[in-house]
Amino acid sequence: MLDLILTNQAARLATLFGIFIVVVGIALIAINIANRRSQIRAGLQQIATSGRQNDDQQTAASLRHRELQNAWAKLADMIERTGLDLTDTKNERLRDKLISAGYTHPAAPRIYTMARIAIMAILPIGFVLFSYGYSEEPPGFLTLYAGCSLMGVLGLYLPNLFVQAKADRRKEEIVNGFPDCLDLLLVCVEAGLGIEAAMDRVGREMVKSHPLVAQLLSIAVLRLRAGASREEAFRRLADMARVDEIRSFTTLLIQSDKLGTSMSSTLRVYADEMREKRRMRAEEKAHRLPVLISIPLVVCMLPTMIGVLMLPASIRVVRDIFPLMNR
Repeated sequence: MLDLILTNQAARLATLFGIFIVVVGIALIAINIANRRSQIRAGLQQIATSGRQNDDQQTAASLRHRELQNAWAKLADMIERTGLDLTDTKNERLRDKLISAGYTHPAAPRIYTMARIAIMAILPIGFVLFSYGYSEEPPGFLTLYAGCSLMGVLGLYLPNLFVQAKADRRKEEIVNGFPDCLDLLLVCVEAGLGIEAAMDRVGREMVKSHPLVAQLLSIAVLRLRAGASREEAFRRLADMARVDEIRSFTTLLIQSDKLGTSMSSTLRVYADEMREKRRMRAEEKAHRLPVLISIPLVVCMLPTMIGVLMLPASIRVVRDIFPLMNR
């Protein structure tokens, strides 16, 4: 056999081709096994680092937000050094409103007052420049006075409307995400976790689905780890949320902690109540739809129906009755 391979050219080529096929097959099998192992290792590494990446992204976002707030606070300090006092006479009410909108920085009331003053100055100036720049004739004094007064009033109330709208939107997001938070807390507590560990776990799980609820839970957990009592941490949680549902929830947790009752039964009862409230809100919106639909129905379809019904009679009157009346 060896002599045939050495003497015959075709046998030698076939042998070399067979050796090449075997080597290529072994190399492909080895590469496939190595790729599969690397894919499994990369998947495990991604699973292990996904939570850490989310924490890093959240930390970076919070740092950017903090830097922006510090920049606005420094600007407010510079303005106050010139002699302009940015402290509002109703500072406590203003702070409560800003906290409800999510602005928890200590300098938020001064920044809000500074923004109102700036908008009240910018809008009238913009109106004057627009009036002189885009009109062929210069506007009269009465027009300028009325326009500047209107722009000034708009600049006075526009930040208030913006903050109120943001507070309502934040409250709605928290209320919509809180029943899911209660369900997850109930599952974690019944699985054997303590309330602090359950809040930490739920806060990490709800970062993408309900970020505001996750932020509130994470801040409460950090306060507990910093040494605050449960009562203090839960009351601060209610003060930050400014939502009646969370305030009632924290009151129940404080009472359960003081009286020593089962935390899981408390969470189960309150979770059932929150689901019932969410169902009632959905039913209320559903029952409100016919009333809301009736408005465009009356505005758009009723004139058309009246025109379709009355137009033939009007034409008949014009053609037949009016000529008889003129005779």
